[in-house]
Amino acid sequence: MARVPAAAVAAGGLVGGYGVARWTRKRPLGGVALAAAGAVAARQWHQVAGPKAAAGLSAAYVAAFAGSRPLARKVGAWPAVFTAAAGVALASWTVTRRSH
Repeated sequence: MARVPAAAVAAGGLVGGYGVARWTRKRPLGGVALAAAGAVAARQWHQVAGPKAAAGLSAAYVAAFAGSRPLARKVGAWPAVFTAAAGVALASWTVTRRSH
């Protein structure tokens, strides 16, 4: 079975985590989705690009999550989440494509 690229997992974790939190009105549940996707992506980053890349991309994942909130005040919640997800996906793709 083909593995879902880490870029898609990370982007999906940001979008999915926000969606779960919003629709269930349970922020911790959204955090679980966010953390689970982040862990899966970090494992793939480590396997494909090594520990330093995994640490950097994991930090970018957390920073994107944190940065989406202030951005949401300017552009709206969903556009901020999609922007953060796109940024992490691009970073992931850029780092992992060189490692293949």
